[in-house]
Amino acid sequence: MRMDFDRAYLTAHGKVAVLTLNHPEMLNAASARMMRGLIAGLDHAEAGDFRALVLTGEGRGFCSGANIAEPPEPGPDGSAAGIGDALERTYHPFLLRLRDTRLPIVAAVNGAAAGLGMSLSLMADLVIAARSAYFLQAFSRIGLVPDGGSTWLLPRLIGLARARELALLAEKLSPERALEWGLINRVADDARLMEEALALAERLAHGPAALSMTRKLFWDGTHNSFEDQMILEARTQQRAGQTEDFMEGLGAFLQKRPPAFKGK
Repeated sequence: MRMDFDRAYLTAHGKVAVLTLNHPEMLNAASARMMRGLIAGLDHAEAGDFRALVLTGEGRGFCSGANIAEPPEPGPDGSAAGIGDALERTYHPFLLRLRDTRLPIVAAVNGAAAGLGMSLSLMADLVIAARSAYFLQAFSRIGLVPDGGSTWLLPRLIGLARARELALLAEKLSPERALEWGLINRVADDARLMEEALALAERLAHGPAALSMTRKLFWDGTHNSFEDQMILEARTQQRAGQTEDFMEGLGAFLQKRPPAFKGK
C-alpha cells in the first residue's frame, strides 16, 4: 500500500509505516509543501494500527536542508515571512510532531542529511545511516545559524565541543565518525540500508506499549531534575504495569517462552 501526499508518501510494511520525503530532484530539500505532506502522512500512520515508523528519503538524499529556492510562504495576514517566521510556521510543527508521536522512529539516512535534514534524522529514536551518507551543519556556509533544534540536540548527543566543531566549521561528518561519536546507532551498506532499518523497526513494532512511554521519558528527562525524573518514572511505571503487555511479558517470563506483545 502506498499513500501519496505533497512531496511525501507513506508505505505499509506490516505494523511498520515508512514515511518518505519525496522531492528527489532537490535532494528532498524541505519546504512548506513537504512539511504539510509529512504531517499528513504522520497523521495517517498514527491513526492506523502501525506500531513503528521509518523516516527516509527518496533517491540519493535523505534531506539536503531547507529549500531556499522556494521563498517562505506569507503569514496568515499576507505579510512577508522572514527565515525565522518560516521556521516557526513551517518546520517546527513537524519536528514537534516527531517528538510527540506514540510511534518509535527509525531514521534510515540514505544520503545527505544537511542543515534541517540533519535535525530531522536526529529526531528518531534509532538512526541507521548508509555508508554513502553524510551529516552536515551547513548553516555557516551561507551565513546563517544552526536551526531545527540542532543547538539543543547536538550537545546532548555528542557533547558541546564536537557540536561547536560541526556548527562552526561546517565540515561533512561521515557515518563511521558519527557512529564513533555516538551520534547514530548503526551504519549499513547502501544496498542493505532499508532492509536493516525495517528489521529494527519490526523489532520495535513487536515490542510492548511501554516503548512509547520509554521514548517520552527520555524526551522529558532532558529538562527534569533527577528527583523529578524519578517521580515521573514511577508514575509512568504505574501505567506500564497496568497494560496487557506487562501481564503478557510477566507470563512469558514465568513460562519461559517469548512474549507476544500487542502494543496495549
